[in-house]
Amino acid sequence: MEHTGAYRPADGPRLGTVLSSLVAALLARAAEPAPCPPLAPQAPLTPLIMAFIQQRLDDPELTPQSIAAAHGISLSCLHRLFEDESETVAAFVRRRRLERARFDLADPAQAGTPVHAVAARWGFTRATDFARAFRAAYGLAPGDFRKYSRGFRGRIAT
Repeated sequence: MEHTGAYRPADGPRLGTVLSSLVAALLARAAEPAPCPPLAPQAPLTPLIMAFIQQRLDDPELTPQSIAAAHGISLSCLHRLFEDESETVAAFVRRRRLERARFDLADPAQAGTPVHAVAARWGFTRATDFARAFRAAYGLAPGDFRKYSRGFRGRIAT
């Protein structure tokens, strides 16, 4: 500004407010994830995201928000990627965690591991949430599933 004569000392606070609002808007815009590009039916990002999820199932902080952030996309873009899948991204994470926990509960080598420890290993922070989700998915409580799978193995072996 070469000509500051047009501004009075009383204009300073107002100009400061306008300038700080402008800078805040620019910084907020720069922090936003990239917009979701138009997606092809077989978007190559979806398999990468699924692999990312598979590698981090044990992380209790693995959420749709953290998945989107890790891939530099918005949450709505992540949900759009999963529209052509048979389940939402959250359901995919939950199903894969439950499958891993079920495998561990059926493993005779892990018979001494408490059910809540198996749940925690696969990202379930609350044992009650795990038990409810497990029962909804498999029709049995996790402890009952463990007993049943052990008894079933014994009958097959004889």
